[in-house]
Amino acid sequence: MSIVDINCDMGEGTGNDALVMPYISSASIACGYHAGDVDLMYHTVALAAKHRVSIGAHVSYLDKDNFGRSEINLPEAEVYELVQQQLIILKEITDLFDKSITHVKPHGALYNQSARDSRIAKTIAKAVKDFDERLVLFGLSGSHSIREAELLGLKAFHEAFADRTYQDDGSLTPRSRPGALIEDVGEAISQVLQMINERTVTTVTGKVIPIVAQTICIHGDGKHAVEFAKAVHKATTG
Repeated sequence: MSIVDINCDMGEGTGNDALVMPYISSASIACGYHAGDVDLMYHTVALAAKHRVSIGAHVSYLDKDNFGRSEINLPEAEVYELVQQQLIILKEITDLFDKSITHVKPHGALYNQSARDSRIAKTIAKAVKDFDERLVLFGLSGSHSIREAELLGLKAFHEAFADRTYQDDGSLTPRSRPGALIEDVGEAISQVLQMINERTVTTVTGKVIPIVAQTICIHGDGKHAVEFAKAVHKATTG
């Protein structure tokens, strides 16, 4: 059994899902807003059910042109509604397999905004709790995403990343900057083990900062996704 949850963003049409699924414990499935569609969601849920992987909703802005990675400023009511609508879409599919949604993870720009903006974090957490208070919200470790969920009485998992680098304030290095992505499997495993065993991470400047890693993310759209998933699974299985 893995000593930490391993999650991967799935249902995004990368072609990696079937190869990655055996090595993870939680799948965050795109709900058609930034990627995927109902057919792909159906096949991804079926794949998760086959491998007994927990099913989550990977909610995002409605922005397929930018893969959900461009920030959009919406009123709180619209953020609430887009989260709820994506949960409804995924639940209609999980019900067909007699499976339940276990967690929710915002995607891309919505994730990053939630991490640093308490208003957005609270809105997302409220939408999740109102839909099903048993759901777990995945958010950037130590961020507003976690704090606002817990203030509402919603269970939250501090998420850390195997394939991304960190800034001194605990935020992820923006993808627009050099060195944002970890490309070497050895470097990824070293970071994962440091986060789990030492509860710290080394930033791009060499500073060692504290971090909580309840769930480790591997990006399914990364070119090393399959290799990283196998390696992280092996390194964290005890």
